[in-house]
Amino acid sequence: MLKVVKFGGSSLASAEQFKKVADIIHADESRRYVVPSAPGKRFKEDVKVTDMLYDCYGVASKGYDFSDIFADIKARYQEIIDDLGLDLSLEKEFANIEAAFRARAGRDYAASRGEYLNGIILANYLGYEFVDAEDVIFFDTNGNLDAKKTNQVLSERLLTVDRAVVPGFYGIRPNDTIKTFSRGGSDITGAIVARAVKADLYENWTDVSGFLVADPRIIDNPKPIVTITYKELRELSYMGATVLHDESIFPVRKEGIPINIRNTNKPEDPGTMIVESTSRKPEYVITGIAGKKGFTVVSIEKDMMNSEIGFGRKVLEVFEKQGLSFEHTPSGIDTMSIVIHQDEFVEKEQEVLAGLHRNVHPDAIEIESGLALIAVVGRGMKSSHGTAGKLFTALADANVNVKMIDQGSSELNIIVGVKEEDFERAFKAIYKAFYES
Repeated sequence: MLKVVKFGGSSLASAEQFKKVADIIHADESRRYVVPSAPGKRFKEDVKVTDMLYDCYGVASKGYDFSDIFADIKARYQEIIDDLGLDLSLEKEFANIEAAFRARAGRDYAASRGEYLNGIILANYLGYEFVDAEDVIFFDTNGNLDAKKTNQVLSERLLTVDRAVVPGFYGIRPNDTIKTFSRGGSDITGAIVARAVKADLYENWTDVSGFLVADPRIIDNPKPIVTITYKELRELSYMGATVLHDESIFPVRKEGIPINIRNTNKPEDPGTMIVESTSRKPEYVITGIAGKKGFTVVSIEKDMMNSEIGFGRKVLEVFEKQGLSFEHTPSGIDTMSIVIHQDEFVEKEQEVLAGLHRNVHPDAIEIESGLALIAVVGRGMKSSHGTAGKLFTALADANVNVKMIDQGSSELNIIVGVKEEDFERAFKAIYKAFYES
């Protein structure tokens, strides 16, 4: 068994958390490759080191004195080193970082130093080799991950290292400048390392015990998800269920490597296992519920539109020209609706309306804003009868009017649109119907 383990910022925010991480790693000999994030918040009012680095570089890039905030960053790391009792000095690294800040090395460089320094400390504490991400993670000139080169170089490098720490979040461009992934990108690095070493399991340790079937801010003590497929996760994360960075799925999915979401503060919890497919029968028909507010529906009416070749293409072309992506396109014989993000649409609505009139000459166009979407997702829906009936009965009993319905042909999900003011009531009604009845 070979495992790659990634630890989030809250898992490495202090020396106390470092000790928990070390205990977890040493408890299992197969946890050989470790990907750390930068130190996160130690308490609610605290500031993440990544944000401190951004702020510090912002001051430095304007030519102002950044010594005070830089000293605070140094103090955060020194506190961890001292509390762990390590014989380690980061003075040389900090001198290089300070010089790079003065030379305007860039925001990506600044942000990456959080993981870089934490990686050095963790490697020293564990007795593992430190492998700098800029030596093994590569981006192309457009800032996209060069997956092929990265996998080749990283695989060859780690073949010679039995146990290593590879800092997350960043890599190198062809011009030798640092490039970071989007926030939360250490998840991606972990997946890339797992693929490179052909790991049996990718453990992603954070501050929650895996995924929950619903948002705990809406549902009190929602049930945990024991096993979820990549497809189900994709549907739920798209609708706002975030524990794992979306892009971290693809490298391991290609290799058939499962992901286990675990809790650093509760290592005894099994967490959630994310798999390509499973014969395990789900406990509930619905794997999870997720939703988002802030959508607008543009409804187009035109008699005989179904017989007009290219009608849909002409409609979507209007949105494309305005740089707008659509979320869903529910339609009828003489109607077609486009669901889009409200904040993106509002600045361009008149251009879109004018474009629709020119392109397709509709009989009428209606715009309705303030829409919320709720996705009900579950692989169990395919083999169960009456799922849609149960869903709509629950919403009717809660006096929620359904404004839109969309279901994929895979029978993996049903998406309903409701007014934003009905969102939480609808959410609770669905949860009660599928998990409490």
